[in-house]
Amino acid sequence: MSHRHQNFRNYRQERQVTRNRIIASAVFVLLLVSVLLGRLFYLQILQHKVYETKADDNRVLLLSIPPTRGLIYDRNGVVLADNRPIHSLTVVPERIKSVAWLKKQLAGVIDITPDEWHDFEQKLKEYRRPYQPITLKSQLTDAQWARVAVDLYKLDGVQVEAQLTRYYPYGKAFAHAIGYVGRITEKDLDRVDKQAYQGALFIGKTGVEGYYEHVLFGKPGISKVEVNARGRIMEELGRTPPVPGKSIHLYLDARLQQYAYDLLGNYKGSVVAIDPNTGGILALVSKPGFNPNLFVRGISSKDYAALRNSKELPLFNRALRGGYPPASTIKPYMALAGLQYGYSSWTERYFAKGYYQINPGGRKYRDWKRGGHGWINLQRAIIESVDTYFYQLADKMGITPIHDFLSRFGFGKSYLLDLYGASDGILPSKAWKRAKYNQPWYTGDSVNVGIGQGYMVATPMQMATAVSIIAARGHYYYPRMVKDIGDKPATFDGKGGVHNLILKDQSNWDKIITAMHKVITDPKGTGRRIDGTDYTIAGKTGTGQVFSLQDGQEYEANKLAKRLHDHALFIAFAPIDKPKIAIFAIFENGGSAAKPAELTKKLFDAYIDGKYPKRYDYLKGNSK
Repeated sequence: MSHRHQNFRNYRQERQVTRNRIIASAVFVLLLVSVLLGRLFYLQILQHKVYETKADDNRVLLLSIPPTRGLIYDRNGVVLADNRPIHSLTVVPERIKSVAWLKKQLAGVIDITPDEWHDFEQKLKEYRRPYQPITLKSQLTDAQWARVAVDLYKLDGVQVEAQLTRYYPYGKAFAHAIGYVGRITEKDLDRVDKQAYQGALFIGKTGVEGYYEHVLFGKPGISKVEVNARGRIMEELGRTPPVPGKSIHLYLDARLQQYAYDLLGNYKGSVVAIDPNTGGILALVSKPGFNPNLFVRGISSKDYAALRNSKELPLFNRALRGGYPPASTIKPYMALAGLQYGYSSWTERYFAKGYYQINPGGRKYRDWKRGGHGWINLQRAIIESVDTYFYQLADKMGITPIHDFLSRFGFGKSYLLDLYGASDGILPSKAWKRAKYNQPWYTGDSVNVGIGQGYMVATPMQMATAVSIIAARGHYYYPRMVKDIGDKPATFDGKGGVHNLILKDQSNWDKIITAMHKVITDPKGTGRRIDGTDYTIAGKTGTGQVFSLQDGQEYEANKLAKRLHDHALFIAFAPIDKPKIAIFAIFENGGSAAKPAELTKKLFDAYIDGKYPKRYDYLKGNSK
């Protein structure tokens, strides 16, 4: 009999297994749902602000709005630096396929020069906000604007923007005083707030524009815009308007500035005029000048090379950096030094022959007057500009007291408050010569300095500053360009107030001024050609040697190239009792001091008596 295997199913156990699986699955699903809900809670509730901000960053952009640059006015309200509207071709780099694509698209539409492409590609490498437009070509003509406008619909990322650009209406005569703005470079961004200058087109480089950049620039605004996936602006969501830069009013007189520039004629040179009562610079002329408008949107390589390589050095600011021997214009200061330290007096007489010798039989330091001047005193020495008197005075004094006293007038340093780049000139000393040449100081070096020659070098600004100190009788202000910033007077961190140069005998101020007045009025005065005004003038002529003559050698201008002719210098102020203006003028290689003296008289006539030629009425402004 066979046995059959029988299976008995355990349904209870199977139900339990199924139930366990269902519970496990449910728990698993519940855990997944819980994790998902937790994640959603974390993202939607706890991190809502974070992701909302990130989302906004993808669709909302912040664009800088450059402020309107402050204007620059002269003392009478004449605008010397203006803003003019232009149209520029700009590109949003994020919206173009590539620079090569852009070049292909614009070919035949508008002419972009290699320099403009180079500048554009350089700007692509610089720091900027995303989607901030970059200017490719500025100052579009009407014809260029029209051609681009026709094709703008297919030039994604390219647009024409209305912009304000700097404009200098009076050009060359004001270039070195006002300065100019130029395109912002990487080097410029190292000295300013990069965020603030996003979207800005230019920055002050030189002159007033450079020194007062922080005032003129203003504060940028912000535009909050919504963009689509391709970066195209859909709408503006909000705006913080920019704060315009503050306008500046200068002490500069535009008519005087232009007149002085023109009076230099075809000569290179400089004129600096200062109001002794305030230190305000009334004119700051360096000739030749240049057109500052060339630099505003980026000067071409060709134009810059022409300026840089010119033998006339139009980019060189002679007023602040030109180094000249002060020549005989130093004699009033030498006279005061001798009086201060007891090496001379007003009554002492001196026999001035045609030369001076340190040692008998030694080198002859010659006077400009071959036969000499005979018996003279200190006043006559100034009136007739007697070289031999000042040779012997410098010999007696030595360089140390000369250096110490002249430094009090601003020689050897710059007192200028608000322009960059002013040279200190050279006020030599024993220590200076040892450091410069590793040589001792000789008596002959002092003798040369006594007539403003040798190692001594001064700038036109220093010479104008020094004569304004005499005009103010020692109570003077440091020279400055800016009078008002916005509606408030300019301040200079405590340096803008009155300074005092006290003499042991304060009456020597009036005595030296009397001597300088007789330079103009005395029949033998070296400045007698400009006598005959209805106001009083105190002045001093000077003739600066360009090269040194050998002992016994004669200066013969007609046998020399013009570049070897003497410089012609003049310092003066007027009126004597209540000075309104002090001037230094130099004609490079001008020969005779009559040239700067006559120029100065014409400027005095204009400024004091209002005798400007009618052709300068366009610069009159609000002056009366």
